[in-house]
Amino acid sequence: MPVTDSVTVIPSFLPVAGFGVLPINATLISGAEPVLVDAGIRAVQNEFMATLASCVTLSELRWIWITHADPDHTGNLKALLDVAPNATIITTFVGMGKLNLAGFPVERVRLVNPGETFVAGGRSLQTITPPTFDAPETTAIFDPLEQILFSSDCCGALLPDIYQRANDIPDAILRDGIIGWTRVDAPWLDFVDGTQFEASLDQFRALSARHVLSSHLPPAENITDRLLDAVSAARLAPAFSGPDHATFEAIMAKAGA
Repeated sequence: MPVTDSVTVIPSFLPVAGFGVLPINATLISGAEPVLVDAGIRAVQNEFMATLASCVTLSELRWIWITHADPDHTGNLKALLDVAPNATIITTFVGMGKLNLAGFPVERVRLVNPGETFVAGGRSLQTITPPTFDAPETTAIFDPLEQILFSSDCCGALLPDIYQRANDIPDAILRDGIIGWTRVDAPWLDFVDGTQFEASLDQFRALSARHVLSSHLPPAENITDRLLDAVSAARLAPAFSGPDHATFEAIMAKAGA
């Protein structure tokens, strides 16, 4: 799914029984040194690899930026390293440790920390700690050239249906979806000082991003304030509590699983 002439989102959607659908995205930044942001889920590996191959010659992929080492961000990483011998993984020190535990080669890792600017083929990418996350190594990325914010898990949403563009999601559904996802992804919000949390959101707002590309939301354009207002509201929303086992079995039975 093209976002700009040089940035393409590779979407997939994970059904979550009883809760809706969770978008799971990877994003390709084309150029002299192509960068893939995250590596999708393994369950759709064939489709993922075929879609990516239609956008870039896989052997020419230069960087694979893993915003954090959760399975929905690393699902196709091994397959990518096999077909892209010149590709290097970008992550943080903690991310490298997690990837090493999962069997990935540390000699193919380049460490980039929040606050640094990484240049890929002449394109400057600024690294930022996002306001919400579920893993300590999480890094968001800002591309000032095209005003694109790759926000990792932040601004993600659990949705009732599949949408191709965040701008097409009705306001109430988008807001509720972001609040619900944020409470799942960042349960520590209950312990955060409100002033400090708003300051972290203001750092994102100050970027004036035209496009927000979350790992868990369809591409969004010119609605950054709406997204961040919903993330802000999540701090005071009720904590997420998953179903007990009996309820889970009822959900699965209803879903035909």
